[in-house]
Amino acid sequence: MEEKHTDDNSTGTSGGYRRASLIILFSLLTIWFVVSFGCGILFREQLDDAFSVGNAPLGFWMSQQGSIICFVLILIAYAILMGRLDEKHGYSETSNKKAK
Repeated sequence: MEEKHTDDNSTGTSGGYRRASLIILFSLLTIWFVVSFGCGILFREQLDDAFSVGNAPLGFWMSQQGSIICFVLILIAYAILMGRLDEKHGYSETSNKKAK
């Protein structure tokens, strides 16, 4: 016999919120993987031959500096995107303060 969960997180707006937040999360994790693993390891030789940053080949630069910069930019993008999603679904800090 199956149990039915009746908590608020599985219905309507909460389900849409969860789905949208997972899409944001997995999209940003995919970008992080491609930049850090792809550019730093898999495509390093092609990037080294094609471009350079200063005196360093691009593949080396991406594995040392570019992946860190990309990670910081992903953190900023995550905060902005989740803030917008929170406001859209009524979970933002400003909407919680107005309700009190």
